[in-house]
Amino acid sequence: TQIIIDNGGVRLYSKNGRDWTTKYWPIALAVDLPCRTAILDGEVIVPGEQGASDCPALEAAIWNEPSRLVFVAFDILHLDGRALGSLPLLQRKQALWQLVEPGLGKIRYSEHFEGSALALSRTVEKIGLNGIVSKRADSRYRSGLSNTWLKAK
Repeated sequence: TQIIIDNGGVRLYSKNGRDWTTKYWPIALAVDLPCRTAILDGEVIVPGEQGASDCPALEAAIWNEPSRLVFVAFDILHLDGRALGSLPLLQRKQALWQLVEPGLGKIRYSEHFEGSALALSRTVEKIGLNGIVSKRADSRYRSGLSNTWLKAK
């Protein structure tokens, strides 16, 4: 999902380009970030008791409890007229952190971890997360599959 902020207007789009602003209206209404324009890449989730995504609850929440929806921002592609996709991932994450700032609101920053993929995957399994996306710290943004990004469930 992408959030597009354009001079006060906010739209949310699916990975297939469908306008899901009305579907995710609580998130759209909650966007109040210190920028004129931005494109954030992330995922809409319903946090479970431990804060991790509760995948089975997502569909029900969309129709019955939309106030439970949260946008977790993984990346930032544009900020105030500047294209950021060609910057290394860690620079984009820094810009995203400064914009979103970690917290428990409707728009959340997706933490990143550096180090051993094996150790991280064991931790992910232990705490019951759905999976992880591994990205090279120096990778540029690419839409879709890439050999510098790996999704593991």
